Amino acid sequence: MSSVLTIASDVDILVIGAGPTGLGAAKRLKQIDGPSWMIIDSNEIPGGLASTDVTPEGFLYDVGGHVIFSHYKYFDDCIDEALPKPDDWFTHQRISYVRVKGQWVPYPLQNNVSMLPKEEQVKCIEGMIDAALEARVSNTKPQNFDEWILRQMGVGLADVFMRPYNYKVWAVPTTKMQCQWLGERVAAPDVKKVTTNVLLGKVAGGWGPNATFRFPAHGGTGGIWIAVGATLPKEKTRFGPHSKVTKVDADSKKVYLADGTTIVYHKLINTMAVDHLVEVMGDSELIKLSKGLFYSSTHVIGVGIRGERPDRIGDKCWLYFPEDNCPFYRATIFSNYSPYNQPEASKRLPTLQLANGDKPKSSEAQEGPYWSIMLEVSESSMKPVDNENLLKDSIQGLINTAMLNPTDEIVSTYHRRFDHGYPTPTLEREGVLKELLPALEQKDIYSRGRFGSWRYEVGNQDHSFMLGVEATDHIVNGAAELTLNYPDFVNGRVNHERRLLDGAQYFKSRKGIRTDAMPFKATGPPLDPHAPVPATNGESKTSSSNTTKRQSASHSRSNTRTSISKQS
Repeated sequence: MSSVLTIASDVDILVIGAGPTGLGAAKRLKQIDGPSWMIIDSNEIPGGLASTDVTPEGFLYDVGGHVIFSHYKYFDDCIDEALPKPDDWFTHQRISYVRVKGQWVPYPLQNNVSMLPKEEQVKCIEGMIDAALEARVSNTKPQNFDEWILRQMGVGLADVFMRPYNYKVWAVPTTKMQCQWLGERVAAPDVKKVTTNVLLGKVAGGWGPNATFRFPAHGGTGGIWIAVGATLPKEKTRFGPHSKVTKVDADSKKVYLADGTTIVYHKLINTMAVDHLVEVMGDSELIKLSKGLFYSSTHVIGVGIRGERPDRIGDKCWLYFPEDNCPFYRATIFSNYSPYNQPEASKRLPTLQLANGDKPKSSEAQEGPYWSIMLEVSESSMKPVDNENLLKDSIQGLINTAMLNPTDEIVSTYHRRFDHGYPTPTLEREGVLKELLPALEQKDIYSRGRFGSWRYEVGNQDHSFMLGVEATDHIVNGAAELTLNYPDFVNGRVNHERRLLDGAQYFKSRKGIRTDAMPFKATGPPLDPHAPVPATNGESKTSSSNTTKRQSASHSRSNTRTSISKQS
């Protein structure tokens, strides 16, 4: 293959980006087996912001804290197909704490005020009582996240945890964030239960959708998406630096790649950051509009330590740090997720330094065992960090918070900065998205994903994957995009309407964007004009025998490119 190509490809649907959203779109397109399609990514390996890095010493670190918990059966089907063996996974009970006032308080802190020092207990309970009294007479909704915190929890919890912690996470003050994104993300305390637990010295139980989670045995989170990517037909994938998008011409519906290749599309599913998309489009109006979106960068820092995992760490999963004695807001004991996230004990590694910065007594390589910690630090224009000293400051923070002893032997370090880390739900966000996303759709561009559609409340791996799936169903069949438009709905239920093995043939309908004059082209039997009309969720009921027959017919279709009519 020459270094510069001028080959022009022509597809019905082009997918930009092979993170969870792009892979979700491609997976559904493969299942539908109708429009011609291609997925491209500038990285050699799929995964995007759900990838995993491996240090030279053999320690694995995810691109931030990722675990698998799901609201969707379709998502479960796809990752189980990719990693089907029982020993492909570990299942964990979340054991999570907040480090505050020199001690570990079970998460969520607002439900475990009983574990705080007495003075802090009094401040928090007084604040919750005041907030409850205020709520009885208030007739307005909170205008920002800070007001929501005060109304739900009171000033005590706000000052002890919610304000400082959320500033460390989001890198913007809580006064500049809206509160419509919260949903199941933040637990609102029950004043009676909290007071009872304080009086009786009790600890509240687990809370949240990720109280139980799965993690892959091998390859970290990135291993999941490599496996999902491997289920796609290779001839429809184009990964590597040569596939970096250099220009999107929305008028002529052409995408230009780094190696000179031009791809003509009819519909575009974009999963790159939408602010970058409009830059490569060169659309000055949309560029100006996108400036209203705010994001923070994320530093992921890894520390590999020699020795048995200490009892003070135990089986903790991830830990929260609201105070200013460390730069990180969250720590994950990554070695607890899988024994394969660190080198085997027999591997010999030299000690790089002691935790306090001193040189080791010996520079000779020695055997393990080993354990590891992954840290996350946010950065923005409103919260700058000292990049040059961040690794050193983070290790000192581990000592300050009793995570490491000064003489612990560090055998590996890792530091990587991700420019787009968190899409911030600022006060201005919805006003921008309500103009920007429809404007792109008028150009047959569907921008979806963690940064493609910029909605953090549907930014987990399962959400991101389904944003791609639902965008495909919407383009092909006119189905509603519930995850994008109704986050609280999908987060409040088990979404079982789509399944990987059942129902694919219903999307071969002529409904939605199809017309009688432009049905899917196929070499097999003609489509049944009396096929059931899909419901708004993209599915319709029929017998399992019909499913098998229709799928068999669909798999006989050739890869002949089909055309998609333009949708206004």
